[in-house]
Amino acid sequence: MRNALTFALLAGLIFLTGCGETTNPDGSARSPDADAKYTIAVVPKGLGHQFWFTVREGAEAAGKEFNTEILWNGPAKETEVAEQINILQDMISRKVDAIVMAACDENALVDTIKNAMEAGIPVVTIDSGVKSDLPISFVATDNTAAAKLAAAEMARLIGNEGEVGQIPFVPGAATSEMREHGFNDGLKDFPNIKLVATIHCNSDMAKAMAAMEDMMTANPNLKGVFCGNEAGAIGAVAALDASGKAGQIKVVAFDASPEQVAALERGAMHALILQDPFRMGHDGVKAAIDHIEGRPVEKRIDTGVVIVTKENLHDPKVQALINPKS
Repeated sequence: MRNALTFALLAGLIFLTGCGETTNPDGSARSPDADAKYTIAVVPKGLGHQFWFTVREGAEAAGKEFNTEILWNGPAKETEVAEQINILQDMISRKVDAIVMAACDENALVDTIKNAMEAGIPVVTIDSGVKSDLPISFVATDNTAAAKLAAAEMARLIGNEGEVGQIPFVPGAATSEMREHGFNDGLKDFPNIKLVATIHCNSDMAKAMAAMEDMMTANPNLKGVFCGNEAGAIGAVAALDASGKAGQIKVVAFDASPEQVAALERGAMHALILQDPFRMGHDGVKAAIDHIEGRPVEKRIDTGVVIVTKENLHDPKVQALINPKS
């Protein structure tokens, strides 16, 4: 029953994307743009979520601004660490001028970054970093602080007491780990709130739906759930819709895909921790170019967050973040 329901609810939500655009239509390697000043590889953690589409828009906007060719390619899923390493090694072999990347794993990518740096290719990390000082800069949300804000917003929504759960995404991914720990730390300010479940979804909507179902079954008094990313949030809401509990169990989540915004408008989600993925892509490329051209680059660039609720959703500043192209 669960499998049938899962596929029925998620069929309209999952996007299929290509594996990157660093080749010609005939499959041959694409030659660098002869008119471009630089060629910069931008390698996300995955290709299947709206967040990464917006990162790409920011990176390509910077490419146009600074006369730079952007080679966009990444693994299909955020759990495909080995595939991301292969893509990065290919970019190193192609002797790109710089690499801007979001690491699938905070430990496993360190050696690859070292290889790039030793080849004279500077690396900037965005969104999700590594346990190393090698990257020129880290351009991202302060995920720990943002998750603490999520905990405070959850407390407000449930009246500062009750049972809550959380759905992080990928164990070992720095972003996921920081959000999980930040939420836990934030809950320490609210002694009457109890964290009763933590279930990872591996950035998979179907797994997030199953996690939410299991969480509700094991904890019938659950009052809220914190979802660490887009996939977790969409899967959790699908489970809540199926159970008839949408709106009753409060949902606070990172990111703001069209599905999440629609859920916020109808009351199935209650707060979104809105990052600035467009700026991550843009400023990541800009940091790489600044370094190449000898300008100083900050080691840590915080792109900020905004808490979005139904009440401030249509504020022009919020809409500019949700729809950066507009």
